[in-house]
Amino acid sequence: MALLLIGIMMFLPTNFMIRSPGPVFNTLGKDEDNGKDVISIAGEKTFPSQSELDLLTIYVQGGGQNRVTIPVVLEALLNPNKDVVPEETILAHGSSSQQQNEQNDQMMTSSQDLAIAAALSELGYDFKTWLAVADFSAGTNSKSLKKGDRLLKYNGQDISSLEELKKSLNSNGDKPAELIVGRKDKNGDYKDVAVPVKTDEADGERQLGVYLSTEHKFPIDVQFGLQNVGGPSAGMMFALGIIDRLTDGSLAGNHHVAGTGEISADGTVGPIGGIAQKMVAAKNAGATIFLAPADNCNEVVGRVPDGLNVLKISTLSQARTALTKIADGENPANFATCE
Repeated sequence: MALLLIGIMMFLPTNFMIRSPGPVFNTLGKDEDNGKDVISIAGEKTFPSQSELDLLTIYVQGGGQNRVTIPVVLEALLNPNKDVVPEETILAHGSSSQQQNEQNDQMMTSSQDLAIAAALSELGYDFKTWLAVADFSAGTNSKSLKKGDRLLKYNGQDISSLEELKKSLNSNGDKPAELIVGRKDKNGDYKDVAVPVKTDEADGERQLGVYLSTEHKFPIDVQFGLQNVGGPSAGMMFALGIIDRLTDGSLAGNHHVAGTGEISADGTVGPIGGIAQKMVAAKNAGATIFLAPADNCNEVVGRVPDGLNVLKISTLSQARTALTKIADGENPANFATCE
């Protein structure tokens, strides 16, 4: 009876998730599943490259409606290429696997937009940026503003950044204010509309009661052909791929480079999850150089596969400079690492 009970317990679902190395995609190549270029650019001259700039993925098992059993967890614990983590570190409490997939798709779309912004900024292109109403956090201005409104002017002053908007809100206090927004009409064209707005005070700062997103209008058309990959962690490698395509020569020479990291519009590289598994995937794909976000260094130490040179990266500009120097013959071992 005891053995039967133990046998039953072994196959009960757990609240753990398992990360393992996933597919690798060269940002300068094609997605073999659909035959499309991972990055394609129209409206500007592009150049061929001998470099390989791989973005990396991970497989995630378990969580939501797909929980793993104890034997699966035990196998992963014994596998040096896998990590077992509590479900709540990956899947938000109460959310389903489908909801997580949808969120990952949204983050991928956002990371691609930010990668274009970061790459074009690095190369000195001019483009337009707006703050836009994504949703409402309170009912304060839900009747005067609409989702999708682009914030243009507050009390006659151009809105150039979120920081400037916050300063304007705080300096105006609770006095009546006017906001000029760009609003889509039925034809899909943006028209300037003046709306009265109120502010609420929260944590000592004035708020419009909205969640904001960032929208860009770029001078060139960049498209991404990658399918069935989600999350924000490919941002830096997308940006490097765009830079390579828009500049003559090969960014990393004939080197095989892989990397990971979120990207912001100003080129800041942020940390990601599953970096140990991504280093394994990079090495298995043949990469000899790995670009790791500086804020992931604590997870890198002691997990680097033999023969993989890991460079610590904080900004897109730093990554570009390092690859340019390596292409010119500098030893990858000369650059800052996580060790």
